[in-house]
Amino acid sequence: MLGDIDPAEFGVCDAHDHLFIRTPKLPGQALDDAEAARAELVSFAGAGGRAVVQWTPWGMGGRLADLPGLSRDTGVHLVAATGLHQAAHYDPAELSTVYDDLAELFVRQLTEPPVRAGMIKAAGDFHHAGEHSRHVLAAAAAAHHATGAPIGVHLEAGTAAPDVLGILCGEHNMPPASVILGHLHRSPDTRIHREVAAAGAYVQFDGPSRAHHATDWRLLDSLAALVDAGHADRILLGADTVTPSMRATGEGPGMPFLVGGLRARIARELGDDVTTAVFVTNPARAFAAEWR
Repeated sequence: MLGDIDPAEFGVCDAHDHLFIRTPKLPGQALDDAEAARAELVSFAGAGGRAVVQWTPWGMGGRLADLPGLSRDTGVHLVAATGLHQAAHYDPAELSTVYDDLAELFVRQLTEPPVRAGMIKAAGDFHHAGEHSRHVLAAAAAAHHATGAPIGVHLEAGTAAPDVLGILCGEHNMPPASVILGHLHRSPDTRIHREVAAAGAYVQFDGPSRAHHATDWRLLDSLAALVDAGHADRILLGADTVTPSMRATGEGPGMPFLVGGLRARIARELGDDVTTAVFVTNPARAFAAEWR
């Protein structure tokens, strides 16, 4: 949000989160409080965090204009997203105003000052990619080819990772190293995780803030399976905080837990080298771009 930085300066990263977000799927639970966002970032920085990637795409209340000030005030690097989520997250009339020109919208938000996004958000569907998803993925790939920006994909319940990767890389010539596949903890199929990591995509586990998910206890096993297969360099982690109650100032655990408690546990179980890769080296590489 404060301009391009050297990847070596990125530091300990929460690779998927939200400071601001609203959606009709979560009525009355919007993240829209700048002071609460600042408090979360202060807690994150106090736990050792240095960078946060906000995956809130176009039309979902990402408040890009507020992010530079928050970054300056807290000393935390912030990367914002353009892109588009599933259609259910939008008013149909609002969505229709941009739907036919998505690639142009994404490129504009990635390249035009004063506030530029640094990644593109897209989404799959449960065990497949429907018409809307394919349309957005095609636009995201076109925007990548125009700018160099990486693409992060919401995988519904962690499914359809090979399908999404096939669309982006097979149909639209995306380099796998510019693709980040999110929410894979929600479908803890280590065979799929290894498959997409071997193809060169980033495998992202996120959402320890989600009390209703029963897959946190499998996280270390999923990470260990990737490490054992030689894919420690493909792993990313994020907190994916989407409601006020998930924050450290609510019922928690929020952003600080990711780089505090969870990072220490990964270090104990998998070692310091893997921990540094997951929290520092990998995100610095995954979100870097040779901007065109």
